[in-house]
Amino acid sequence: MKESTANKQIARAAGTVMIAILFGQIAGLVRGILVARTFGASPELDAFFAANRVSETLFLLVAGGALGSAFIPMFTGLLARNDKVSAWRLASSIANAVTLTLSLLAALIAFFAPQVVHYTLGLSNDPEIFALTISLLRIQLISTILFGLGGLIVGILNAHQIFLVPALTPAMYQIGIIFGAVFLSPTMGIYGLAWGVVIGALLYLLVLLPTLLKQKGTYTFTLDFNNSNTRQVFLLMGPRLLGVAVVQLNFWVNLRLASQMPFGSITGLNYGFSLMLMAQAVIAQSVAIAVMPTFSAQHALGQNDEMRASLASTLRGVIFLALPASIGLILLREPLISMLYQRGEFDARAVQLVAWALLWYAAGMVGHSIMEILTRAFYAQHDTKTPVMIDVVTMELNVVFSILFARLFASIGWMPHGGLALANSFATALEAAALFFVMRKRLNGIDGGQLVNGLILAALGVLSMSVVILGCLYFGKNLSAWILTPIGVIFGGGVYFSALWILRVPELQYMVSGVLRRLKNR
Repeated sequence: MKESTANKQIARAAGTVMIAILFGQIAGLVRGILVARTFGASPELDAFFAANRVSETLFLLVAGGALGSAFIPMFTGLLARNDKVSAWRLASSIANAVTLTLSLLAALIAFFAPQVVHYTLGLSNDPEIFALTISLLRIQLISTILFGLGGLIVGILNAHQIFLVPALTPAMYQIGIIFGAVFLSPTMGIYGLAWGVVIGALLYLLVLLPTLLKQKGTYTFTLDFNNSNTRQVFLLMGPRLLGVAVVQLNFWVNLRLASQMPFGSITGLNYGFSLMLMAQAVIAQSVAIAVMPTFSAQHALGQNDEMRASLASTLRGVIFLALPASIGLILLREPLISMLYQRGEFDARAVQLVAWALLWYAAGMVGHSIMEILTRAFYAQHDTKTPVMIDVVTMELNVVFSILFARLFASIGWMPHGGLALANSFATALEAAALFFVMRKRLNGIDGGQLVNGLILAALGVLSMSVVILGCLYFGKNLSAWILTPIGVIFGGGVYFSALWILRVPELQYMVSGVLRRLKNR
């Protein structure tokens, strides 16, 4: 695959995935608005988010570790060598192993739910909230099994260069929670949200099945541990599991620290992080999903020069999108959150809690986005150890930063949960920098001049954008958030992307042409 062809393929695929992920993020916003209106920043919603953290951690440890770092590169490599029989046998083995493991662990955690909530989540001070968290946890564990199998199918379809349908699955999950909030919560309360999670996970799986069946793969009812490909996946999965565990440990530390802060701090962190992730998903995750099969195929075919060029171009594109998103969220955080959530039980105090968390999470947007791409490059090379070693060190620092920054913020009269968000952003920036320097050495450079040029162009565009947004905030301070926020987004974004278009940034032109071609052909 020639360099220009690979870059165009990545950009066009990323544009397609970006549209689908944007749809999912819009559904997520609607979900957040409905949940915020119904429950506000209440102890009950804190309990829901805490219980959801357990099921999410379980999925990421078992299925996420295998899919992101081990299965997709192996499966893609077999397809690239036209060994479809071995590829589908591998997929069957991993599907069976993931489903069995998640089922057993979910049952075990459900049985020991009181101990899990007491010793890890730190919500045992209030007996009612303690009992509520246990019940919510047991319900949401069902979704873990469904997500595990669905996540594997997403990996299979991505390896076949099918991105649109898998990228729509998060929207299905959000629709399930919306159903729970609108139709179940009026009679079931917070339990309606928990069952909405299960319904969403089921929709996530079901929407994938028709496209999977069209691939005409052969399912084998076996674990096939003696197969060399299966063993290789588990070997690659081992280091990644350690990395995921360390990352999740940080979330759990933050959860426990936030549980000792004023009520609503957990909800503030969750909503702030979710808003940052919404932008990051549209920007970096869409590109990472599109680039992973290309990186894997280039590595499998020994095309190192092409991979180096693709990685440099991809990083440039991500910087062009992540930097303005970061500054935009920081500047528009309060009117944005007020517009989205301030109604019903979500009052001005809740707005301040979320805005404060978003300020510090948004500062880490560029680091999160760059790390998303670089880790895919390591996984495509079947190297899970290097990113995990870096991850372990930086996430250990994150725990230290979380404690120190939370205490620092409290000592100067700032809301302490903002220190937890800052710790995450700071540690992620360190991790992204370390990954970049290691990969640059491995590939004998990543075209530093091209990246610096892109950063300068993006910074100039962001400077112009910031002036426009600050002007909107100053002259429109008496306007409703419903008017001020769209004005800031439209004028600020318009100035930025107009500058990039005038400067003929190739990544933007590839992406736009890919999206237009996709829309024209439908």
